[in-house]
Amino acid sequence: MSQLWSQLEFFRPGWRDFLQILIVAFLLFRLLLIIQRTRAMQILLGVLLIAAAYLLSQVLELTLIETLLGYLLQYGVIAGLVVFQPELRTALTRLGQSRLLRIVSPMPEGQLIDEIVHGVEELARKKIGAIIVLEQDVGLDEYAHTGSRERVDVSASMLQTIFSPGTPLHDGAVIIVGGEIRAAGAILPLTQHAVTDKTLGTRHRAAIGLSEETDALVIVVSEETARISIALRGSLERDVDAARLRKILGGTMPERSAALAPSPTLA
Repeated sequence: MSQLWSQLEFFRPGWRDFLQILIVAFLLFRLLLIIQRTRAMQILLGVLLIAAAYLLSQVLELTLIETLLGYLLQYGVIAGLVVFQPELRTALTRLGQSRLLRIVSPMPEGQLIDEIVHGVEELARKKIGAIIVLEQDVGLDEYAHTGSRERVDVSASMLQTIFSPGTPLHDGAVIIVGGEIRAAGAILPLTQHAVTDKTLGTRHRAAIGLSEETDALVIVVSEETARISIALRGSLERDVDAARLRKILGGTMPERSAALAPSPTLA
């Protein structure tokens, strides 16, 4: 009996086991958040399908299929690292930049939303093109370095000044962290997906591109149509009015993602 109990002692979890389970669960959760709605998720599902088929072939003793799938898993990992290097680099970048604590805004959230909404409304009314990026969990220093580094409070008048035609920084993006403008004139990556809507310009493509690589919320004002659009998690919602913009800005990250209408503009 004592021998049996000593063997069962091995299976009794301690606090270190629970700690390891929590760490692994957290890392897997963050990984799934990063790769959701990207090609990396499709890659992961494909690998899991092959692994499941390999295990099934072992159970059913299908020797030939088991051997072929074994080679595929063995050498497919190396091939996948080479073929999908851009996706892996993006995922690792986002994982490395992700922060557990959100930066506290130097101004009240309500005031920040008011300034952004008022500024965007005025830009749209005057048909002034603009692209405004709001940092969330994933840091945007990589993109901020491509523009002019600033550290000024967000205000409607400042946004209008930056994007006024003829100013040196009006063609780039403004990056907002907390309640401060951290960069102006920043260059954003264009989406690599085919855009079916030919009325979308470079600003819209850049907004979608950044939202695919990070969790940033991107606001776009079209200088041709004066329409306001919002990009988040690779989706683009167009014809956003002030009330809708205020609602999305006031939500949490999950609420923002759920509230945003799916984009029909990407192939």
